[in-house]
Amino acid sequence: MLENLRLRHQTAAEADGLVEQLVDVYLDAHAHDGPRYTAERYEQQLAAHMPREGWELVTAYVDDELAGYVYGFPLGSDSHWWDGIHEPVPDGFTDEDGQRTYAVCELLVRRSWQRRGIARALHDRLLSTRREERATLLVRPDNVAAQQAYDSWGWQPAGWLRPTREGAPLFEVRVKAIASSR
Repeated sequence: MLENLRLRHQTAAEADGLVEQLVDVYLDAHAHDGPRYTAERYEQQLAAHMPREGWELVTAYVDDELAGYVYGFPLGSDSHWWDGIHEPVPDGFTDEDGQRTYAVCELLVRRSWQRRGIARALHDRLLSTRREERATLLVRPDNVAAQQAYDSWGWQPAGWLRPTREGAPLFEVRVKAIASSR
């Protein structure tokens, strides 16, 4: 772990002034991932996600540089997170009440800071404060490095999901028990 790594929890109100920097990290982390990863699309995603009840961001700074971050929010009963999930899924798997599942939406580290333990530190810090039963995230099937990291951090494959927005790729769904790990 880096000695000069500083992690900080932030609410949407606290993070509002960081949007430009969040987009910069996103673009850097996805620089070679294709035309879908644009500033405009990501700004729209942030604008839709940040107002959600319970949205939380954990940032990682090395010295004064934003090296990475993770964010997510609890899934409410009106959530569309599971729209596009491929059947079959166990009965009740997609039932949400705002306290059952925490969605980890983005875990990003600038390319120059990758493979130094920052992603793991961000992951662990965010989930350490959550009180939901489980967490979920989506990972691209071609992102082998992320899949291996999630495997080593205790995430389990739980199916496939193609979000309903136009042009969305297919993702592997991962879940992890969190409330029972305390």
